[in-house]
Amino acid sequence: MKAINLAEKLSRFSTHWDPHVIADYNDNEIMVVKLLGEYDFHKHATTDDFFYVLEGELQMDIKGEPTRTISAGELFIVPKGVVHRPRAASEVKVLLIEPKGEPNSGDANREAAPKTRI
Repeated sequence: MKAINLAEKLSRFSTHWDPHVIADYNDNEIMVVKLLGEYDFHKHATTDDFFYVLEGELQMDIKGEPTRTISAGELFIVPKGVVHRPRAASEVKVLLIEPKGEPNSGDANREAAPKTRI
């Protein structure tokens, strides 16, 4: 058991939309990621999608609803089955929690992309 320094982990990579696993929690992976630009609209059929903004400001587009702004120190949970798209006009740093093996796109027909552990 040891403390994990999120800033140190985030300093170890510069890529965007590339989650890095920093810990395991039960059957979930705790990840940090840097976001810039926009991701595709998608949904997760079997799990909620957890976002905790560490730095910056995240826009969350929800199909058929107004865009939500999530600022540093705030978390946002997209319920399973809800079509959404995260985007960021400038770099934002985010903590994610997802079940192990969950594809980033939420597409159950696609194998989960390998995630780097740091």
